[in-house]
Amino acid sequence: MTLLAAVDVGGTTVKAAVYEPGRWTKRAELRRPTARGADPAKAVADQVRTLIGQLQHAGPIAAAGVVVPGVVDEAAGVARFAANLGWRDAPVRELLAERLPMPVAFGHDVTAGGLAEHRFGAARGFADAAFVPVGTGIAAALLIGGRPHRAAGQAGELGHVDVGHGHRCGCGATGCLEVVASAGAIARRYTERSGRAVAGAREVLEADDDVAREVVEEAVTALATGLRLLVTLIAPEVVVLGGGLFEAGGLLERVDRRLAGSLVFQRRPVLRRAELGDEAGCLGAGLLAAELLERVVAP
Repeated sequence: MTLLAAVDVGGTTVKAAVYEPGRWTKRAELRRPTARGADPAKAVADQVRTLIGQLQHAGPIAAAGVVVPGVVDEAAGVARFAANLGWRDAPVRELLAERLPMPVAFGHDVTAGGLAEHRFGAARGFADAAFVPVGTGIAAALLIGGRPHRAAGQAGELGHVDVGHGHRCGCGATGCLEVVASAGAIARRYTERSGRAVAGAREVLEADDDVAREVVEEAVTALATGLRLLVTLIAPEVVVLGGGLFEAGGLLERVDRRLAGSLVFQRRPVLRRAELGDEAGCLGAGLLAAELLERVVAP
């Protein structure tokens, strides 16, 4: 039986799973805190080797897919920049190939999540789609004709489009979407204005006070503005919004109404909540592994 390993490396947690392709049954899974070390890329590559070794009790693994955050150049096999991992121009695919005995597909976590939502989740049935997870930051996986558009890892930085405010972003620019509309930003801005610390953005969405309403309204406006730019440029049929933020406070419906009211000639996309949760990255990594295996065994 052919089995595939899938690893989704995050800034705080690494998720690993073994799938049986075809039915995409999950045969085993592990979660561990992301490894740290003097050479952070090597530390994670060592951890991936260990995790896949621990998962081999499920059966022989024919190929692996590993996805990571940040600016990722899949063609070169290099993680150009990942602030949460301390990576810059890290040759991740090479490090993995040195450590693993099976073929390894290397990719970007958000793009992998978009592939999974397109194949199994909220974007299935649509040729042109965008997957927009909203968490600590905001990114977008762009699928055109069912294929990801990556541009050497530079495409999809939706969180850094200018939505018209004057606040400086960590990237150095002003006006960036994620400064006011990411989950982290909503919680931070509420605390700054109210003087009351909150556990996260959902608490702000569920609060019933003027400061919360003001912060959420600014986030809704910014998200609709950012999505209008996305819709105008690539005209996706569907936009899948991910993150726990969209499970509370009717946020998706508010953004949908605001976006619809701003469109003039543009195609209005269907807005949907992501269906796969935090398994999307692993499933996408598994899809990358399956695609690689097909190329390896093709006559």
